[in-house]
Amino acid sequence: MAKTGEIVSKIWRYEKGMVATVNVQQITGASGSKTYNNIATSTRLQTKDQFAPTDTSFPIPIPSSSFKYSYWASICLDLAGTFTKINNVKFWSDGAIGWSFGTGGELRRGKHDSGDQGCPDASYEQAAGTEGDTGYTIEDATNGHDYYKGQSTPTQNVANDTSGAKAQVDTTDYTSAGKTKHLVLQVKVASDATQILSPCD
Repeated sequence: MAKTGEIVSKIWRYEKGMVATVNVQQITGASGSKTYNNIATSTRLQTKDQFAPTDTSFPIPIPSSSFKYSYWASICLDLAGTFTKINNVKFWSDGAIGWSFGTGGELRRGKHDSGDQGCPDASYEQAAGTEGDTGYTIEDATNGHDYYKGQSTPTQNVANDTSGAKAQVDTTDYTSAGKTKHLVLQVKVASDATQILSPCD
């Protein structure tokens, strides 16, 4: 993985009450002017705040020591169409991920100590860092994600979110169009990671 991480929309799961139009979206930009980008098949975790699934210009470098990070990516569901209720939004992976992050590396998500794991749309925070080098970590005391950085355990390894232990992203009952709470993802790469370009699934 280490070059550039990708996260595919198919590992986001949702449970719905009736037929609706549901799009997986990645949010980018400043909080006052954020953009919701539809994810058709996959997205790419990079060292830049952008939605550009085919752009390989901002990879996650393999560090000489310690770790490098992608900019975090905020992912939500956009709810539209006609429906009675949509709720119980959950997220899980196959438990394997399949990327070579190196020792201590991982695909991680923001973790809340209690309640829903998703970040409310109103609490969205733009990702930042040093473009082309590393993103700020979710848990960074100064530059981290405000919704998560003060938690006792601010992140969770996505490999631990499996079908038997799904992450509860949002328990809100949605009865009209809107955005769900956000899953906030980030890649952490160690010095012994394998440099590859992860395939789109």
